[in-house]
Order: sequence, then structure tokens, then C-alpha cells
Amino acid sequence: MRLFTQASHLKDQIAKLIETGLEHLVKEGLFSGDEIPELKIDRTRDEKHGDFSVNVAMVLAKSAGVPPRDLAQKIVDSLPVSPIINKIEIAGPGFINFFLNETAQHSVIGEILEGGDTYGHSQAGKDRRILVEFVSANPTGPLHVGHGRGAAFGATLANLLESRGYQVDREYYVNDAGRQMDILAVSIYIRYLQKCNVSYPLPDQCYQGEYINEIAAGLFNEQGESLVRELAPPVKENDPELALDLLIEEIRSRLGEHYGQIHIRGMKIILGEIREDLEAFGVEFNNWYSEQSLQEGDRITQVIEHLAENGFIYENGGARWFKSQDLGDEKDRVVVRENGQATYFASDIAYHDEKYRRGYDRIIDIWGADHHGYIARVRAALKALGHDLEKLDILLVQFVSLYRGSEKVQMSTRSGQFVTLRQLREEVGRDATRFFYVMRKCEQPLDFDLELAKSSTRDNPVYYIQYAHARICRLLEKYTADNSSFSAGQTLEFIEELKEAREIQLIGKLSEYNEVLQSAADNFEPHLLVYYLKDLANEFHTYYDTHRVMGQPKPLEQARMGLCLAVKQIIANGLNLLGVSAPEMM
Repeated sequence: MRLFTQASHLKDQIAKLIETGLEHLVKEGLFSGDEIPELKIDRTRDEKHGDFSVNVAMVLAKSAGVPPRDLAQKIVDSLPVSPIINKIEIAGPGFINFFLNETAQHSVIGEILEGGDTYGHSQAGKDRRILVEFVSANPTGPLHVGHGRGAAFGATLANLLESRGYQVDREYYVNDAGRQMDILAVSIYIRYLQKCNVSYPLPDQCYQGEYINEIAAGLFNEQGESLVRELAPPVKENDPELALDLLIEEIRSRLGEHYGQIHIRGMKIILGEIREDLEAFGVEFNNWYSEQSLQEGDRITQVIEHLAENGFIYENGGARWFKSQDLGDEKDRVVVRENGQATYFASDIAYHDEKYRRGYDRIIDIWGADHHGYIARVRAALKALGHDLEKLDILLVQFVSLYRGSEKVQMSTRSGQFVTLRQLREEVGRDATRFFYVMRKCEQPLDFDLELAKSSTRDNPVYYIQYAHARICRLLEKYTADNSSFSAGQTLEFIEELKEAREIQLIGKLSEYNEVLQSAADNFEPHLLVYYLKDLANEFHTYYDTHRVMGQPKPLEQARMGLCLAVKQIIANGLNLLGVSAPEMM
């Protein structure tokens, strides 16, 4: 017997039952239809309380003027007969608990095997467009381990949103204009001078990493000493930032057009390395949006003038200020400096205005935790421009600490000797890196244990999950060797043979997959999928170690094969969304 009751939507079926019952009570005048809340249907934590529980009777009791337990009984009495329900009980102050029958429980296996690689996907977000901007590291140096966490989180979240039917665009905002790019150019040039045996100190505020030396060496090999210019001795200023600004202007004026060439050369080399690192990490973008394009299109000036026309800009001390304090920020912000140059904040305003103009239904920014102070000012600017703030979500990704066992790995950005994403990926592998990065909520700091990530033990969650998949692949290989005509569909004829407690428990875990995907996507919490896959792998290993699959009577043997194949499919689907491989051999 096969009865597919859309196990992936069991909660929806229960919701329809309850809605039908409530409609009957509305007709009886017990309460109005406007008083019916959105149904909250939860999985029970204890199987003694059934499979699903609903608190609607307690929510509606006051409106109906009936004690919760009495109202719960009225609701139960009004429910139509359902082919998926074994029994319904009222518990506690008025919870309605639903117990599914075996037909409903078993049907999830057929749903998974028929759904295949797209099982769990939905069309909830059909025809809605979402922009996810993430990583967006300045092209002034290699990606480090902190950037890697943002990359893994953003890519996984985008995958989850696509599984819900949304059209997702992935975007990298390239900060290829402004002061940091000037500092990059100066850093390269001074290292170039040093290779020409010109003794000139590199300011502490400049980029110190070995990659600057490598770019400078390439410049020297190409230009020889043709770009050597005499520079004034370093300015001794109480304000080192002002001293650096003076040095930037001096080098710019002495090099002329060559300054811009060095600027572009450095940016292209570093951005090329960033692209390579992200591609090797399995992270791709639909669009690399250039900050320079905002300046060339005069969009920054246009946005500032628009704010000025609406009374949100004033001048003070030769600079132009945005009245962000009036719109929820802690203080007003400079958008144009005394020297006439727009600030990074001005570029951010123009960039976000562009995002809204592209017509997305939702915009998600994924920033590093050090950008926390930017949230209020960006939202203030968008409010001043008349944009709908409900469309914008800004998620902060906390810092990463690397450990080798109990010993913390030291990272120093001042000396330039930081741990890069490439180094981490090459040491522990892409799969472990992607997986470990999303094991915690993005707003929680992450301790990354290098030794654990490389281990081949059950303590390493990604290994344990991948091993479950490989174990089933090996089982399938052995089984098909003895049963050459076997197909997954054959297992569904005997699926009712699965009656053991651990089998029902494993099936129950499989039936949670769709709810986990929905919650992980809708709440921007990829770690929920990680936790689920860990639990599923543990349930499977426990079952497989205690229940033989091959060598059983044919009906039971095929039923258990079907169960194992369903587990294999869910693990593969889940790992794919995480950007992690599902190996067939380990």
C-alpha cells in the first residue's frame, strides 16, 4: 500500500484540519474569524505527547469565553477525519497533541526518494528578488580568516534562500576608490623605492604584508629604477594620519599618471587573488559592483544634493554633514570633507540607494562585526531618502579565533603576518572550512579548532556526517552487486515493514528536514542545518550499528534499504546547501 500524504507538508495538513474545525466553530458563533490567530504548530519533544502540538485553544479561550481545555475539546470534536492521524489528545492547560499513524510516518521516505536532489525545496519565495551582499573586503590585501567566515555564511544563506524559491543575486562591493586605495599605492611605491636601494621608511599606517613586497618586485622588474622620485623627509606630525595624507599628496604629484597606474596595478593583482580564493572556496558572485562606478556616474554627488534639497545636509568647518542624529544615529556624520572629497559613508549612501533602485524585494548586507557602528547611519540615510527600511537586513558576522587544540593561534594585522583564508583552506580542506564556519550563529564569536577540523573521528562533525553518506554508498554498492535489477522505487512496496523503534525515530528525524530548511532560510540561521545534519548522522550511525540491512527477509531488507537511501539523499542535499561535498568513499 502506498499513500503519499506529502510528508514534507504534514504540518500544513494538520493546519488545514484545525482551520476546518475553527471555521465550524465560527459558524456556531463561538468567536469571529478575525480573532483566529496564525497557527503555531510545534513538534513535540517527547513522543509520549505525540508528533505535533497546537496551543490554539489557549490563545482563543478568552475570546470564546470558554476554559482552554473545554475549548480544546470543542475544536477536537469539530475536526474532520484525517487519513494521517492515529489519535488526538488534550494535554496540560489545553494543548492539542496529534499522533500520526504509520502511513504518514512512512510516507516521508517516498517523498524524499521521489524528490531527489530538489527534495526540501519550495516555491515560497517565487517571483521575489533578494540581493545578498557579502565579503566585500577592500582589495588592499588577501582575504583573512575573518573574511572567510563572512564568505561561507553569505554563500550558504544565499543557497538556503534559493531553496525557498527566491531569485537571489550575490554581490561583492569592490572598494576600488578612496583613501585605502591611496594607502595601497603609497605602500607599493615605497617598497618599490626600497628595492631601488632608496632608503625611505614605510609608515605604520601603510600595508606591511609580504604581498606588498611581491607587487613592488613586479613593478621593479617591469620599470627598473625609472619611477624613482626624490621625496621629502617624512613629516613629523602629532597626527600620523595627517602626515600620511601629506605623503600621499606628495607621491601623487611627483608620479603624475604613474601614480594611477600603480593604484590600478595593485588593486587588480589583489582583487584577482581574492577572486581566485573565493572560487576555490566555492563562493561565486553574480556581480562585482565597483565603488569607482559611483564616482564616475556622479551618483555620490547626486545623492548628497538630494539629501540637501530635503534639508538633511548642513555645512560646518568647511565640511558637509548629514543630519543622521535626527534620524536615530548617535551623532551627525561628515559626507564631504574640507578638501572636497566624499567620505566612505557618502559612497555607502549612494551604493545602498542604487540597491533600492534596482527593485529588489529584500536587501541583505553581511558585514564584519567591526562595522556595527555603520548600521544606524546607513539606515538613517535610507530613511532620509524615503526608502522602506523593512526591506533591509544587516547581519553582523563575529570574529574568528584559531586554535590548535587548546593553544590559540596568534594573528597580527599590524605586521601583516595574518592567517589568510587560503592558508586555512589548504591546511584543513575546503569542506571542513566551509562547515566549521557556519557551525555557530553569525553573531556569536567562533573558535575554530584546526586539529579537530582535520581529524577523522566522530568528534569531527563534518567527517561524521560525510562518513554516514559514504557508508550508505558502500552499502548500496554491495547490495546492487547482488541485486543488479534493484531500484530505489522497489523499496516503497515494503516500507510498512519498518516498525522498530529506532526506525520510526530515524524516519521522524527525516521528516524534520523541510522545517529545518524553512527556519534556517527565513531566520537567516544556516547553523540550524548544521545541527540537523549532525543529529541525523548520529541517528543513522546508531541505527546502522544495531540493525542489519542485508541478509534480512526480502521485504524488510528492501524497506531498510529505502530508509538508508532516504538518509543518504537528505545528507547529500543538506551538505550541498552548505557548500560541502558528499563523498561516496572515505
